[in-house]
Amino acid sequence: MKPKVCVSIPNSKCKYENVQEETDARMYAATEQFRLLRAKLPVLLKRLSKIDDPRNPKKTKYRLTLLMIYGILVFVFQMSSRRQATGKMTHPVFKQNLKQLLPELEDLPHSDTLERLLERIDVSAIEAAQLDLVRTLMRKKKFSRYLINGCYPIAFDGTQKHQRDYLWAEECLERKVKDCDSARNQYYVYVLEVCLAIQNGMKIPLMSVFLSYQEGDSTSEKQDCEQRAFKRAAERLKKEFQRLPILVLLDGLYPNGPVFEICRDNHWDFMIVLQDKSLKSIWDEYYGLLKLLPENCHRRSWGNRRQCFRWVNGIEHYYDRRKKVKIHVVVCEESWQEIDRDTNQVVTKTSRHAWVSGKALEKSNLHERCNLAARYRWGIESEILVEKCCGYHYEHVFSYDWNAMKGFHYLMKIGRTINVLAQYSECLARMFVEKGVRGFIRFVRETLTGPWLDAELVQIRLAENYQLRLI
Repeated sequence: MKPKVCVSIPNSKCKYENVQEETDARMYAATEQFRLLRAKLPVLLKRLSKIDDPRNPKKTKYRLTLLMIYGILVFVFQMSSRRQATGKMTHPVFKQNLKQLLPELEDLPHSDTLERLLERIDVSAIEAAQLDLVRTLMRKKKFSRYLINGCYPIAFDGTQKHQRDYLWAEECLERKVKDCDSARNQYYVYVLEVCLAIQNGMKIPLMSVFLSYQEGDSTSEKQDCEQRAFKRAAERLKKEFQRLPILVLLDGLYPNGPVFEICRDNHWDFMIVLQDKSLKSIWDEYYGLLKLLPENCHRRSWGNRRQCFRWVNGIEHYYDRRKKVKIHVVVCEESWQEIDRDTNQVVTKTSRHAWVSGKALEKSNLHERCNLAARYRWGIESEILVEKCCGYHYEHVFSYDWNAMKGFHYLMKIGRTINVLAQYSECLARMFVEKGVRGFIRFVRETLTGPWLDAELVQIRLAENYQLRLI
């Protein structure tokens, strides 16, 4: 049975009985984490080394690639700010241990040095390195066990990153906020996130599309919005993965003709949440045709839930007056029992879910498309929540320069990917279960702050061949 990765801090005494056991555990955790990082660095550095360096070579102390590695490690170790990274990662013991694990790091810079570099370079190349890393994993078939109808499930979701009461960058979006009897302007950063949402719980970041004031419609005085950002994200995703079979997972904001058209034009499958108040004509068609199709009903159990699926295929949806698209609608009604916390009595709970499907539905594909794909769209929401509340400090901009802010965001995504791969690797999954996700990262970070590592054993461990195996 595959170990379930927990995220909470364990409520138990330390299991190590002596210093040697703790030393061995710290050695194993740190070397395995860095063996994974070293295995993926060539892919990242190949793209990062192509970034044009605008600095004066005669006055440059740190190579651009070294600064990029340092920036990735800031988020691998979950540093909360540039100040904290500078203070903790430049300790002599930390630097010595880090150099043993990553000899490429001759020295560690001040975080402000990285910030000044990010202000001047093309930070989109950092995100391109992240895409190259994911592309390499796909090419090596690391996710092949989790495909849905042969497609990669990719989820989209928007979220706010930062807000201030003053305009700190001209790209910020603007809104009115009511405060008692008055109203004030508020300026905020909003991002459309795109990630690979896999049914085993693994979420791999792909790209981030920043909404900006310049992308809005000045003629109609409309700001940039999530729907506009989706079009840009879809265009970039198609350009980066031209032949990749994709199953798009979207929330209730997206069931409309233009989104259906984008998916059809890109030859993408889709599962989109259909809310009760959305597309009234589709709902009328669904209920009318369902009476004529009593055979389109399937009951099954999934875990402790009893499910009943009803669906209608080939519903015609008209939009923009002359355009038409055929879609398929499925509704899942489920029930389960649980103990009420107030009365301690067994009560029956119910829920209802509805989706618009890009492919015709039948009994043989309902479970895979609805339970293993559409229901796991929440994966991107939990991913954003983890990045905001579990150590990655998503809502901290790290710089009030727009370009540098985006650069730190992209570096955070690479650091997050490294930690996700470690979390779901066969070598480290058990330790993540025992310590929790943040507990494991803190365990490795604390290991580097003390004399726990044996230089000779580290070299032996790093010299061994490494192959990433995901649970």
